[in-house]
Amino acid sequence: MGFQILVWTFLVTLAVIQHGNTQKVNVGVGFVQRKGIHFLMNGKTHYVNGFNSHWLMIMAADLSTRPKVTSAFQQASQHGLNVGRTWAFNDGGYKALQISPGFYDETVFQGLDFVISEASKYGVKLILSLANNWNNFGGKNKYVQWAREHGHNIKNDDDFFTHPLVKQYYKNHVKVVLTRKNTISGVLVLYKDDPTIFAWELMNEPRVHDFGKSIQNWISEMVPYVKSLDGNHLLEIGLEGFYGETMPEKKQLRHSDEAAKGVFFDKWIGAHIQDANTILVKPIIVQEFGTFSRLPGYRTDQRDSYFNKIYSAISTSAISGGSCAGGIFWQLMSQGMDGYGDGYEVVLKNNPSTAEVIRQQSLKMSNIKYVAGRFTSLIVMCMCWIVCNALNYVFLFLAPLCLIP
Repeated sequence: MGFQILVWTFLVTLAVIQHGNTQKVNVGVGFVQRKGIHFLMNGKTHYVNGFNSHWLMIMAADLSTRPKVTSAFQQASQHGLNVGRTWAFNDGGYKALQISPGFYDETVFQGLDFVISEASKYGVKLILSLANNWNNFGGKNKYVQWAREHGHNIKNDDDFFTHPLVKQYYKNHVKVVLTRKNTISGVLVLYKDDPTIFAWELMNEPRVHDFGKSIQNWISEMVPYVKSLDGNHLLEIGLEGFYGETMPEKKQLRHSDEAAKGVFFDKWIGAHIQDANTILVKPIIVQEFGTFSRLPGYRTDQRDSYFNKIYSAISTSAISGGSCAGGIFWQLMSQGMDGYGDGYEVVLKNNPSTAEVIRQQSLKMSNIKYVAGRFTSLIVMCMCWIVCNALNYVFLFLAPLCLIP
């Protein structure tokens, strides 16, 4: 009996240790990594409930509007949002980060420094996108224009993905951003060494008219380049999950730490998550979902219902151990930013019902780790009981044999 108690005590201790290893993760500590279909932080499964706010750097570039950035992170933190996605680019034009190839506006860069510093202060990690497929904020069109101004005959914007000079412009920008020292954080940490950053995104929604070798070759070239500069952070491609009922080729996504960007229509969301589970074998984040509020007869409860539907699909996958790691709605804004709205904005203070839907999802996603840990602990305890009883029977069988002269 003494041997049985000793074994049982050891195995129960093992179960308690296992249970302790699955407790709630403190957001903001450590780098997020990927293992199979899950994100991990400090060795524990990590889930996301987040927001898009593309405007953060531009607002932070002006001291008078920085409080809007602080307010956004305060509101996000109060509602349990742990990841924000924003731009680390603005090429040419109004408040440009990159004025021309290799030339940057230090004031705007300090705005990005402030964004990262404030995110860290409020326990929010950031997905930073490095370029834009669209003309907003410069985009690939601006890169191509710069090359043309230097005497290169480039046919169209899609040559962004193939022209050597344009690709070098992009690489130079990536290096400048990743090796930037934050002037506001107080410790002058390089961006590439800052765990506040959840992931880099190669580009916001890269695409060409004929999705083929040109963009695949570009991805194959740029991913190793970014990884050579920064081995700490996850890397997303930025591809949209809009492929409907047909699967993209696995090779298109093999370099990424995430299955796809995940902009889904309702009827396809289950299929996309299943593809990420079984074919791509990578975690997926449902990004940029929202409702357009400027339609006649629009009601806030329509958005609440839609958010609940998306959130339910996300949490169902996550609770079952599936690949869906969370969602990032489009888009969070602070009060008094009417001029920046696009009809999809969510101002939490002005929309209490939507804010409550978001808060409840944050709570649900943060509790998944606890539930999973409790379930795992129960399994381990059951195994302990089985092993203990098996060893007890072995002991009872062998003890008489040991007494035989």
